[in-house]
Amino acid sequence: MQPRELRWETLAALRASSKGQLSYCRHWPQGEDILEGCMSPLVLSPYSGWVLDRVIGQSAQEIAPSRTSTPKESAPLTNQPSSLEKITSASHQGSSPLSSTGPSETKGNDDLSLVEVDQEVLPSKVTEVEGCIRMYEEMHRLKGKEGLRQRQEQQEQMVRAVYDLASEQLKRFDELKELKQHQEFQDLQEVMEKSSKEAQGQQEKLKEEHRHRAKVLNLKLREAEQQRQRQEELERLRKEEGQERLRRLYSIQEEVLQLNQQIDPNYRHKDLPRIDLSAYSNRGNQICGLVSGLIRTTSERGFPTPADVANTERALHEMRGLISSMQQEIAAAVEEKRRRDEEEERQKQEELLKKEQMKAQTPAPAQQSGGKQQKEGLQVKAEESTMQWYQQLQDAAEQCVASFSGISNCKDNNEVKKIKTDLQKAATIPVSQISRIAGSQLREIFDKINNLLSGKPVQSGGRTVSVTQHPQGLDFVYYKLAEKFVNQGGEEVASHRDAAFPIAVVASGIWEIHPRVGDLFLAHLHKKCPYSVPFYPALKEGTSMEEYQRMLGYQVKDSKMEEQDHFLKRMSGMIRLYAAIIQLRWPYGNKQGAHPHGLNYGWRWLAQMLNMEPLADVTATLLFDFLEVCGNALMKQYQVQFWKMMLLIREDYFPRIEAITSSGQMGSLMRFKQFLEECLQQKEIPLPKGALQSSFWRS
Repeated sequence: MQPRELRWETLAALRASSKGQLSYCRHWPQGEDILEGCMSPLVLSPYSGWVLDRVIGQSAQEIAPSRTSTPKESAPLTNQPSSLEKITSASHQGSSPLSSTGPSETKGNDDLSLVEVDQEVLPSKVTEVEGCIRMYEEMHRLKGKEGLRQRQEQQEQMVRAVYDLASEQLKRFDELKELKQHQEFQDLQEVMEKSSKEAQGQQEKLKEEHRHRAKVLNLKLREAEQQRQRQEELERLRKEEGQERLRRLYSIQEEVLQLNQQIDPNYRHKDLPRIDLSAYSNRGNQICGLVSGLIRTTSERGFPTPADVANTERALHEMRGLISSMQQEIAAAVEEKRRRDEEEERQKQEELLKKEQMKAQTPAPAQQSGGKQQKEGLQVKAEESTMQWYQQLQDAAEQCVASFSGISNCKDNNEVKKIKTDLQKAATIPVSQISRIAGSQLREIFDKINNLLSGKPVQSGGRTVSVTQHPQGLDFVYYKLAEKFVNQGGEEVASHRDAAFPIAVVASGIWEIHPRVGDLFLAHLHKKCPYSVPFYPALKEGTSMEEYQRMLGYQVKDSKMEEQDHFLKRMSGMIRLYAAIIQLRWPYGNKQGAHPHGLNYGWRWLAQMLNMEPLADVTATLLFDFLEVCGNALMKQYQVQFWKMMLLIREDYFPRIEAITSSGQMGSLMRFKQFLEECLQQKEIPLPKGALQSSFWRS
């Protein structure tokens, strides 16, 4: 067989092998299939092994020279196309029987094939063909690598371009997003500004509405306040009128009770012949009960009506007529008795004068008869001279009340009622203002009261007031001023014991200039505190218990007597005021004359108290208060006689008080006992607390 034919057979065999199925192209295709061929490992055709097996079977002598000659022949392989063509033709010729027969027929024709190959195909040719194949594959591999590299560069360029494009698009996206955010923020800010302006406008509108409503409410409140003030003014006027009527009722009741006290069939005129005052007494008690019932009914209902005042005034007129009739009857009896007992009365007056002279010489009449005689029996009633003095003061007070009945009983004349109210305020308000104040202010109060009583105009409540505005104005002011001083003792001094001295010094100064005020003061004091006489009223037949309690000094309201503690407190306040008055004088007055009611009256009161049987709880309280306030002044005035009196109280009179004092009334007794022991032990009566010193008047 020709070498050319063998070449073609070899090529045909190679084409039929797996390597021959590879696609070769001068122009490298731009596809992914070439990458698979380049990346897969190089594998020889199974027929190449068969060829090599046949070549290896030759002798070593033939192989050696062929191997030595192969490099020489194969070196210029690339440059000898003729050799390549030979190998190709030989391969083609040798592969034709192989491709036709296949591997299954190889064993049967083994010997024949080997003989043909051995004869026609030289080992150098086979090696050359195999080297060409390898070189061809290497060339294709290198071309594949180069293509792959170029492809990678294109891919990298494409990735970079895509990355740059994506970066630019991302920048544009960020810019667009930022722009949208700015626009949204600006829109939101505009909306907020708009809403803020709307809210501000709404707020201004609400403020305007609020101001308008406030103006309306202020107008309504002002109208309501004016309406309330008008109602309060009407209510105040109604209360003032009611209180005025109520005061009128009380004054009528007081006058009725005072008039009723004059009807005493068993006391004042018990020795008159052929006279019976029981009918007058019964009718007087009936009138008093009628007036008390009217006042009690009025208190339950509220303020009294004009009809109530008219009823009480009718009762008062009836009582006055009753007293007038009784006095006429008594006057006739008295005249008859006067003619019959003229000599006897003259003798009594002489004896009374002798007693008064003895009292002036010895200031302690209670001690002259000795302790044993005092212990054997003390008086139950006050002395006759004391009761006469008491009755004279009460008569003077009744005459004073009768002297201003025109101004007191005025109902229809508004001008007179107004004058009465102004005078009462001008007399009582300054007394209410007296307290522990500086001496200069106390002097202003004194001057105001003194000017009023002297007929000079004074200012009171923004109005000018004078007693000359009404003919009965001066008596009315005398009476109300004295009553107010006594009331201050039962109220202000009872609550604040130090207030006794400034009130007392003003009262003493007014008493010295206007003696009638002092007489009325004593009348009110004796009536409200009978122990200041001293006088212990006895329960008489026909006297109601309520009336008797009032006679003892108790306050009775709605048939209910005040508590004992409150009663003792009031009595103590009035006794303290009385004890302060008898030792004080107005520092700016005329001190050349005697005190209008000095320490001799205090000594007289103390002596008469010790000559009378003590009362439980009352006597100890009043003696303690009197001595605590006035004891220092009495000690300086009477000296030894005073200490004899103190010993008599401790040794003789105190056991009598202790004997009648129950266990629940020991408080006042123990205070009195401690005071006596301390004074007798120290031989000194301390100055009372709150006494006015010289520094008080300089302040």
